[in-house]
Amino acid sequence: MQATSPSPNSPVSMDDADACYLALKARDARFDGRFFTAVSSTGVYCRPVCRVRTPKRENCRFFALAAQAESAGYRPCLRCRPELAPGATPLNGAALGSLQNWSTQDASAILAQQAARLLDEPALWSDGTPSMADLATRLGVSERHVRRIFETHWGVSPLQYLQTRRLLMAKRLLTDTQLPVTQVATLSGFGSLRRFNASFVEHYRLQPRQLRKDREPEDGATAPNTSGFVLKSAYRPPYDVAAMLGFFATRQIAGMEQVDVQRLTLARTLSLTVGKQTYIGWVQARFEPERCTVVFDICNSLGDALPQVLARLRALLDLDAEPAAINACMADAFAGAEGLRVPGCLDGFELGVRAILGQQITVQAARTLGARLVERWGGELPKGPPGVNRLFPTPQVLVQASGEALGQMGIVRQRQAAIQALAQAVINGHVVLQPGVDIPATLAALQALPGIGPWTANYIAMRALRWPDAFVAGDVALQSALGVRNASNPQQAAEAASQRWKPWRSYAVVRAWASLAKPPEAITTT
Repeated sequence: MQATSPSPNSPVSMDDADACYLALKARDARFDGRFFTAVSSTGVYCRPVCRVRTPKRENCRFFALAAQAESAGYRPCLRCRPELAPGATPLNGAALGSLQNWSTQDASAILAQQAARLLDEPALWSDGTPSMADLATRLGVSERHVRRIFETHWGVSPLQYLQTRRLLMAKRLLTDTQLPVTQVATLSGFGSLRRFNASFVEHYRLQPRQLRKDREPEDGATAPNTSGFVLKSAYRPPYDVAAMLGFFATRQIAGMEQVDVQRLTLARTLSLTVGKQTYIGWVQARFEPERCTVVFDICNSLGDALPQVLARLRALLDLDAEPAAINACMADAFAGAEGLRVPGCLDGFELGVRAILGQQITVQAARTLGARLVERWGGELPKGPPGVNRLFPTPQVLVQASGEALGQMGIVRQRQAAIQALAQAVINGHVVLQPGVDIPATLAALQALPGIGPWTANYIAMRALRWPDAFVAGDVALQSALGVRNASNPQQAAEAASQRWKPWRSYAVVRAWASLAKPPEAITTT
């Protein structure tokens, strides 16, 4: 039977090696990160977009995960650099691409996918390095059970998966930064330099310092930057860059954010806590659509938190989304919106406050209130880029703000109470607003706070928790886009209409909102 090229509208099956080979020959970026090609004649594994000469078919093996390739004894390619590929985490990758509903999965598969997702979230762990005991506790099962279902589902152990993630992060930092090797080892999650060196030599068959000496800069490395770090990340097309930047541009707060749609850049300040240490600084993202790449400029002060910063930047721009799976689920709904992504955030608390400020008012009005908060209570960032020198207020600052002062900002009492309740919940640890947390529990905790209902909770889940199935059924604009505004119960009608888009309803929300900007005859309501 003659092989056919894998469809961009459905995930590549790891059993269809011939289809994978055709995607490799085409160097199709739509399949980047969805599989890796291991070449027996060279002992390395590559991304589908690798620009070296295409290997012979009989020399190729195909793996869904980098960890599987490394477990089979292959080394990452120094040219295409697998560490730059888009992620394929459970909620955004090939593993779930063909699923139309979570209920079709068995419990073990769901558990294995959630375990992998947790291992991919460095911000969830106090020191950035998860242990099997911590992982089992979060999943509510025994360590033995985690190892068993993980190996059954993924073909590698949790430790092998985690080891590959650590080694690829180390390879990335060694290639793209001038950080000392000891610091690279620590940031990558290794407990000692000796263990790091031993693992690197065992898996990659060269010393870490030798990688810097022998690296090939043309495909991944960037020139040293004395003011900070320059790192790259890839994404799978299609990606509507103008829409993403336009979303942030209409909401940008002066002094804290700066978006240039023409130059395809987004710059802003950032504050994040890793363990007991808080880091503040600035970041800038610059899109390179012709290469399906984003270049990140990260200031020096964030150097000790680079893995966490990179994870947040990828979430901010939704770089790990799986367009093929999402578009297949959407079918013909919202035609022309295939490249839209769900905008994320760099700080969950900030997003929560801005969501509260935006309740039942226009985007411009919410932006004005946010700017007043930043001007009054936001910290100053020394040595920031021009126009990017203010930080968003911390929970500790806002929880102590007086009602009178908040009222002078134009914030009504109900929203004052909601903001301060959220700040207190974040300080106490009762609410954690970052990817990888328990979604039902977090939604319930949010809605237990005064002034936060289903709309705000789901909006936060969509953008801060990165839950792809969040759905703001009570949103008036969404109801209008779906054509159910005049139904006897618009919210119930919107919820019913959304069932066909599970588990990607967040993307349906973004596409529905975008459709309202088109002429009425162009709005798709199916």
